[in-house]
Amino acid sequence: MNYIVELEDIWKKYLMKKDRPGFKEFLVNLPKFINGKSNSDFWALRGVSFAMEQGECLGIIGKNGAGKSTLLSLILGTIHPTKGGIKVSAKVTPLLELGAGFHPDLTGRENIIINGVLLGLTKDEVMERMERIIDFSEIRSFIDMPIRTYSTGMYLRLAFSIAIYSDPTFLLIDEILGVGDEAFQKKSKGALLKLIKGGATAIFVSHNTVAIKELCNRALWLEHGEVVDEGNPAMIIEKYQST
Repeated sequence: MNYIVELEDIWKKYLMKKDRPGFKEFLVNLPKFINGKSNSDFWALRGVSFAMEQGECLGIIGKNGAGKSTLLSLILGTIHPTKGGIKVSAKVTPLLELGAGFHPDLTGRENIIINGVLLGLTKDEVMERMERIIDFSEIRSFIDMPIRTYSTGMYLRLAFSIAIYSDPTFLLIDEILGVGDEAFQKKSKGALLKLIKGGATAIFVSHNTVAIKELCNRALWLEHGEVVDEGNPAMIIEKYQST
């Protein structure tokens, strides 16, 4: 079977550096210092495995520190696993740090062009979609002003609008449905649902369990870097909320 993404027994370790030890601690732990083991290890992920077919939307739930963001970073390729293998066979569109590539001194319109190209569109494709992007963002009155004059909400609206018009085939979504007011949030959720129903694959990390149920056909529950359970979103969320 051809999977869009496949993770097999993924482990991710970080080194937790300690402060310089006192003299007594140094003497007690001298063998560890000699062997280079003075730092303790933190395992952000422990043996995580799953695969996704095209058109699936996987919701990932768990408390802060469960390993959700680490998992997204591994799939995106910004970090690498300590052990295990990851295969991704589609262009990834991250909705993680919206507007990370924006230049503050350029206008909203100019940033649309730059970010659209960074997300894989040609300049002609960006220009063809320019008006739709601006309309969706609802910030037309400010589109020819420098980004540095935008409020946080305006900044995020524009970034989200560019992303959903970039022909995404595999979306990584991290807590971005709180963009704008309630009406814009509803419109954003509708746009994502349309993309998913149109065949886009998505991984959605959120504490918003209502949105997980609405958008996802499968849920995965992470706790301390391990998969606790996986399956129907409503059932997994019910178990998660009862703990």
